[in-house]
Parts: sequence; C-alpha cells; structure tokens
Amino acid sequence: MAEYLTHFLVSLSAVFFVVDPIGVVPIFLAITAGDSSEKMRRTALRACLVACGLLLFFAMFGGVIFQVFGVSLAAFRIAGGILLLITALDMLRARPTETRTSRTEEQEGATKEDVALVPLAMPLLAGPGAIASAMVLMAKGDTLLMSVPVLAAIVLTFVASYFILRASHFVQRALRQSGVAILERVMGLILAAIAVQFMADGAKDLLGR
Repeated sequence: MAEYLTHFLVSLSAVFFVVDPIGVVPIFLAITAGDSSEKMRRTALRACLVACGLLLFFAMFGGVIFQVFGVSLAAFRIAGGILLLITALDMLRARPTETRTSRTEEQEGATKEDVALVPLAMPLLAGPGAIASAMVLMAKGDTLLMSVPVLAAIVLTFVASYFILRASHFVQRALRQSGVAILERVMGLILAAIAVQFMADGAKDLLGR
C-alpha cells in the first residue's frame, strides 16, 4: 500500500505542477474577458474534460506509441525530463513557458469565439510536458495496479483545475501577481527535481544496457 501511495503522490505532484492551473488563470481571464460567468464555467469545464481525456489517452496508450516509433522508455524519460526541466526553469523565473504556448498563440486565442479546445485544453493544460509526464509515469509501473495511481492523479488534477479556473477571479484577487509568482517558483523547484529524477532514471537504464 505504501508503494502505491508514494507512486500516487509523485504522480500527482508531477502532473499538477506541469499542468499548472494556477499559472493558466491570468491567460484564462484574458481570453474569456467579456464572457458571462456561466459561459466561463462551461469553457473551464469543457477545457478540463478535453485535457483530461488527452492525458488519459496518452497515459494508457503510450506504450503502443513507443513501439510504433521505436522509442525506448529510457530515451523518452530523458527527453521528457529535459522538457520538464525547461518548463521548471521558466516557472522558477515566474515567466510563461513557450513549451506550452507562445505569445502569438495566446493572442490568437483571445480572438477566437471558442477557446475551450484551443488554446485552453491544448496546449495550455495538456501541453507536451504534461503528455510526456503522463506517459513516463505510466510506464514506470510494473503491474496494472501501478497504473491506477497515475490515472487517479490525472483525474484529480483536472478536477482541481476546473474549480481553480471556475474561481479564477477569486484566485487572482487572493494571490495577486506577487502571490502567483511565489507559488510558481515553489512549484517550479519541485518540478525541476522531478525532471532531474526522470533524466537520472532514463540515463541509468540506457547505461545499464
């Protein structure tokens, strides 16, 4: 039981910090400016459902993707770790990371009539870093039961993301810009440690062959 709990906590930390719903709040408010509260709620719900579905899909079928492209788990762990480390370094500097979305994409999203799918669900919530994290965490499990903590972590992350986005005005007022920046740095530090562990595990597997 302790092994499953540890795997769940690591998975929840990795997925939640790389999805970073609190960091998405300012962008969410910008691209839904002028919308009614009900429309904002529906947008947040649709975005979280789609993003959750994407991560669950890649988590469950990541192994098949590895086989199709002939990529080893060790190589993907290193690549995913590098991507997460880039994201973490941007978070430590409290600035938006372009591994998820660029400024041009954000500006285009602000002019779109429906922003739930693009850019909110993909790439803001379910970006390359989140997809890589889900696939690597899922592949670390040796048994089917070890996949349950990862899937549960993904679902719980997006349940929390929905409520955070739904209360985006309150979150921004409560934390203010400085509070968001401090929280981003703390999350970035933890994510950087997880990224280094990903790369260390991948390098160990490659060198051991």
